[in-house]
Amino acid sequence: MQTGNPDHPDSTQSADFFSLRLFIAGASPVSARAVVNIRAICEEFIAGRYELDIIDAHQQPLLVQQDDVTAIPMLIKKSPVPIKKLIGDCSDREKVLKGLGISF
Repeated sequence: MQTGNPDHPDSTQSADFFSLRLFIAGASPVSARAVVNIRAICEEFIAGRYELDIIDAHQQPLLVQQDDVTAIPMLIKKSPVPIKKLIGDCSDREKVLKGLGISF
């Protein structure tokens, strides 16, 4: 298993594997921005240590109900625990990193 960028300070703190779900609404501009932003954050801070499922709420309504999605876009960190839910386009990097439990 890859442990991310060895030159990045966070890479030595934890080898946790992140399981993430991003709920979006089709190809809306806000949804597209959320996808780009969270992928960039993941590649910079937890490369090789994450799985990101992108779920279109219109195509997967059962998952929306199952994960109690109340707003779109919503990022859910399934693991490592605790489970966290972040609402928005993930443009506030500091908020996203804090929500994921990543030191920066």
